[in-house]
Amino acid sequence: MAQPTTLLQTAQDIVVSSFTFDMARYLIAASLIAGLVWLLRRTRWASRKIQRREATRADLSREVFAAIRTVIVYTVMAVPMVWAFRHGYLHEYREPIGALAFGGYLMAMVLAHDTWFYWSHRAMHTRPLYRAFHRFHHLTITPTAWTAYSFAIPEAAVMFLFMPVWFALVPTPVPVVFTFLAIMILRNCMGHAGLELHPRGWASHPVLKWISTTTHHDMHHGTSYAHNYGFYFTWWDKLMGTEHPDYVATFDRVTAPATRDQPFTTSAPPQTTA
Repeated sequence: MAQPTTLLQTAQDIVVSSFTFDMARYLIAASLIAGLVWLLRRTRWASRKIQRREATRADLSREVFAAIRTVIVYTVMAVPMVWAFRHGYLHEYREPIGALAFGGYLMAMVLAHDTWFYWSHRAMHTRPLYRAFHRFHHLTITPTAWTAYSFAIPEAAVMFLFMPVWFALVPTPVPVVFTFLAIMILRNCMGHAGLELHPRGWASHPVLKWISTTTHHDMHHGTSYAHNYGFYFTWWDKLMGTEHPDYVATFDRVTAPATRDQPFTTSAPPQTTA
């Protein structure tokens, strides 16, 4: 059977499946991380809550409705991307690959996405772009796993654009793409979890310190919007001098062994400008 050759035919073919896939990906990952946090807060790990403030029902409602809107944006933008694949403007890698090649493709994709995220995120904090692109995401002061897709329409578009740009440069095996998408949403939900999920000592370990933690991104929401722009890794923040100077101390305080009188880390007042 011939594949659809127009945007309308492509839309008719993929809209339902694309929306269902992305919505399910968000709901499954956010539910898993939120459920894990709920369980851990009933143990001694409750002391690892990063902020004293609790997310409100209004926060959660705003974020879930925004996530639906984000998935709609992703679905709409998937139509021209799939059309470009079908017309040969973008290409899949269709040859069999071994485990080593799979790992190489996956690591390259993660590194590229981390770079895309850092620089696009930092750009969206500049005055010309902040209000239209990123202010909505920062309505959330105390993140939870449900914050992962809480984007304004322009920011959702920027987040999606990584995929067609990557495919234009690197034809990638489909199994690698699906693995990357799973890692991306899980790391996104972990970064917004509100409870530190990484082991004590992580932020100062000679190797592990280069991998971002929940505290790292939580501080970007609750302590200083002008620091900690990274996603998977901390090296762009370290290299560009945008890592919060109190990050390691905050991580160590949050992950310290629980004591009866241990206070929670507090957050600074909300900011509304870049």
